[in-house]
Amino acid sequence: MEWLILIILLATAWLWHDNMQAREIAMASSRGACQRAGLQLLDDTVAMASLRPVRDARGRVALRRVYVFEFTDTGNNRRQGSVVVMRATAVGVELEPYRLQ
Repeated sequence: MEWLILIILLATAWLWHDNMQAREIAMASSRGACQRAGLQLLDDTVAMASLRPVRDARGRVALRRVYVFEFTDTGNNRRQGSVVVMRATAVGVELEPYRLQ
């Protein structure tokens, strides 16, 4: 019984650590995407929208995390973007359509 509790605690600690690492990757990716596009990242944060197991390109099971963030193109509105993180790598960044100036 003690081993089961220990395994659950270790799995929980690993998941927390892995989530924090993925969040930092999502933050860096969202900052970079906004900076390259000349946009302002609002609230300087990302929020996890989805977490689920998927198969990667090699067929291995991996956790796919989707983080959302908000940005502005004019300073008067809020647009939404998202970052997909798998295996400690940002695999995609999407920005809601915005007006080019």
